[in-house]
Amino acid sequence: MHWYEKLNQYFPVEEMKSKEHLESLLKERSDIYHKDEGPHHVLMYAELDDFIFIDYLFVSKDARGQGLGHKLLEKLKGKNKAIILEVEPVDYDDSDTEKRLKFYKREGFEHAVSIGYARRSLATNEINEMEILYWAPDQESEDLIFNSMKKTYELIHTYNDKKFYGASYQPVEEVLKKDEDRDGDVLKNL
Repeated sequence: MHWYEKLNQYFPVEEMKSKEHLESLLKERSDIYHKDEGPHHVLMYAELDDFIFIDYLFVSKDARGQGLGHKLLEKLKGKNKAIILEVEPVDYDDSDTEKRLKFYKREGFEHAVSIGYARRSLATNEINEMEILYWAPDQESEDLIFNSMKKTYELIHTYNDKKFYGASYQPVEEVLKKDEDRDGDVLKNL
């Protein structure tokens, strides 16, 4: 099965970039956007000077529990940069969301509690809220994570969006908000 089909079957439509968008990133942003693919995984990520953004991490059901996700993250951690990703909040009707959060907690990721992320999906026109998780080798602040997410949004998520989707995503100021009073660590009670 093609790597895009693996991602498309696993990730919700509101989180998926189009095949053309991803292929364009791999070709036109090859200096920062990368794909690591194997028989049982697909990892899409952007690597910049001071952080790595995991766009998609897929491990097939056949390989889960065998340490493949851990090995992929260890490879990225070896670069000694902050690692950032977006994850769905826990949905108790979907056991995968809780398993995913527990996996990242075991891997040493923290929840960027002060960062709110809500983007209107161009596919469904619904607001899609995500939580930001990060791994920080040098105890980087949530300010660095926030600024890195803004950069990711502009370089990766909205890259040629009008060309690929016929419309533009919202500006970064509408999607990402920093609020020191925001609470509710999604990893605390796992």
